[in-house]
Amino acid sequence: MNNILVFCEVTEEQHIAEVSLELCSKARKLADSLSYRLDAIVIGNDVKNIEEQLYPYGVDSIFYLEDSRLSFYQTLPFFSAVTKLIKEETPDIVLFGATSVGRDLGPRIASYLRCGLTADCTSLEIGDHTDAKTKNVYKDILYQIRPAFGGNIIATIVSPETRPQMATVREGVMKKEIYNENHKGEVRRLKAEDYINDSDFCIKIIERQIEAQKVNIKGAPIIVAGGYGMGSKENFALLHELADLLGGEVGVGHPHTDHVGIPRAALGTPVGGAVDAPPRRHDAHLHEIVDMELGQGGLGGVDRLHGHVIDEQRGIGQQLAFPHTDGSRSPAGYVVVLGQGSTLLGHSRIFLISSA
Repeated sequence: MNNILVFCEVTEEQHIAEVSLELCSKARKLADSLSYRLDAIVIGNDVKNIEEQLYPYGVDSIFYLEDSRLSFYQTLPFFSAVTKLIKEETPDIVLFGATSVGRDLGPRIASYLRCGLTADCTSLEIGDHTDAKTKNVYKDILYQIRPAFGGNIIATIVSPETRPQMATVREGVMKKEIYNENHKGEVRRLKAEDYINDSDFCIKIIERQIEAQKVNIKGAPIIVAGGYGMGSKENFALLHELADLLGGEVGVGHPHTDHVGIPRAALGTPVGGAVDAPPRRHDAHLHEIVDMELGQGGLGGVDRLHGHVIDEQRGIGQQLAFPHTDGSRSPAGYVVVLGQGSTLLGHSRIFLISSA
């Protein structure tokens, strides 16, 4: 019970996924506050340099299950392996990335073990909890923090009476940072026959067709995000033009994803890590962090910003400044937001918002 376990996903390139490294960074801090050991489980085939990838993020023990049949994710064998390891090691906390894999695997394990799981957390903390009814005090439990009710509130969820405490965490909300370049741990190789059965492989993968990711919202230095203020699907072409000029990507808010065929851009993600969580005064937070406000006008705001950018590139007219923390004029780290904002703003505006 004196350990935290992180499920580490493996990418197509046979590297540990970014979200898993982010989780290890956060889990290391949680483990230090509890004087716990940090464990990681890696399942795959011929995954290279696991130690070099995980040790710097503070992992003490790496449980590595290798089998040629585990080159690609399948629900049942991964479920069997992780569940058995949890039973053996009895971790106090188990964390998964809120990816397609983590969202499939985590809830299944939680249901099987009859323990609580909070999905899509944006923050994790350790603290005490007092049950208002029984007055029981639970020490050093996991605060699982996430947006709720459409992002209008931030909920703190606890699982005081069941173990392990489980959560999935959204990619990009935890800071990935090196714990100690010289940190060393141990690799414990698991025998496949002890953790998976032939019956787990009831699905045979005949062929896989992988399409390269076209848009990297997380890695984009600039996101041009449109909302109701754009008026129509066709008008999003203006945002694509603006994004091309700025060297960014185009995204939309929740209500528009299905209508315009553009990946969702959570407005809060580049601004300090909060995801889709408007404050109770819907416009207060944005006004505090805005660097440039072009005023009302919907599409006219896009046209004005578009013109400013073109003028700057031509070296004429009023220049559009991109102040940065180092005083440079680099546009890196900014988000352009346009939207009528039914839950965000009472009118249409365009913002240039720093992510610093």
